[in-house]
Amino acid sequence: MGAVEAAPLHALLPGPAESAAFAAAVFVLNATPGVDFLLTVSRTLQGGARAGVAAALGINAGCVVHALAAAFGLAALLALHPQAFQLIRWAGAAYLLWLGLGLLRQAGRHAHAPPAASRGAAETKPWWTDFRTGLLTNLLNPKVALFFLAFLPQFVPAGTSDKTLSFLLLGAWFVVQGFLFLMALVAVAARLSRLQASKVVQRGLHALGGLLFVGLALRLLRGQPAL
Repeated sequence: MGAVEAAPLHALLPGPAESAAFAAAVFVLNATPGVDFLLTVSRTLQGGARAGVAAALGINAGCVVHALAAAFGLAALLALHPQAFQLIRWAGAAYLLWLGLGLLRQAGRHAHAPPAASRGAAETKPWWTDFRTGLLTNLLNPKVALFFLAFLPQFVPAGTSDKTLSFLLLGAWFVVQGFLFLMALVAVAARLSRLQASKVVQRGLHALGGLLFVGLALRLLRGQPAL
């Protein structure tokens, strides 16, 4: 009975070699510094592991939405309607710019506030705020939607009887692997967060994060990927 149930799943997923290539490609994508990577690190350094996990959960929730949209053809509509794509790209760039300027303002405030006060503010920040930030940064990046549309179909078995289900399974794989990577990233960044005991280092982290997000916003406006 088990062999009968395993056969359909085997037919829906790529073979061993293709699966290894898929896992490697997903890892390279996650490990390449981009919006999701930088947001997870910056929120962990500023608010601790709890803030980093909340941001990562929001990012992964956005990936789920993108995977579902791509599987059911919504991402294809973005590709066919440049005006809609452009509007979403502008909205995403504006949001990244807002985040970056906010970090730069925090860097300026920390010049006149003790580190303990900053840590206290971060600890009382609701987890939903970080989750929402992760969700919006991911959803407002149309490049992610087009990435799902262009990347996942390459690994859908040609002879599968249900391409939509195969697409969804690959999307779930992508989301789970991405979440595990972000959790490992949070663990590493949480150890580094001890550096924030220094006011100078704390201000530098905020300023660096702000400049990076502003730079990503400008790249997105120029049409370059900001995954």
